[in-house]
Amino acid sequence: MSELIVTLLRLGFLVLLWLFVLAALNVLRKDLFGTRVNSRGPGRSRSSRRDNGGARPARNAPTRLVVTQGPLAGTTIPLGPSAILVGRSPGCTLVLDDDYSSNRHARFFPQDGGWWIEDLGSTNGTVVGDQRLTAPVQVPPGTPVRIGQTVLELRR
Repeated sequence: MSELIVTLLRLGFLVLLWLFVLAALNVLRKDLFGTRVNSRGPGRSRSSRRDNGGARPARNAPTRLVVTQGPLAGTTIPLGPSAILVGRSPGCTLVLDDDYSSNRHARFFPQDGGWWIEDLGSTNGTVVGDQRLTAPVQVPPGTPVRIGQTVLELRR
């Protein structure tokens, strides 16, 4: 082989080696620092909240979703006209850092003047009161909802 071909092979091998090293460092960085979580809680500005068309909530309807047990205990999410997704995915409304929850674990949604919950095919299931969910159910205020190691309640 000519000296030019050997030099090009060496340079090509060096480039492939550096690409492998950079890919390995990227995997380590993602593993060490995790995914970025965007804040979507009550601290956002009023202009970013959706307008519910002037409709007032029912008198005894819950107004917030509260985390009562788990790593996020004390977290409160105001209830509005849209559904609330709960899970580990950064795209969820309530992001749980819990190995026992799925990426998109459960969904709270308003229907017929009340709030309902449905399990979104999670591995470990969702428990409302003492019953494991098999179908969407209406959640009365104050009823504990367990998702992994986190317990949530709807409150007025």
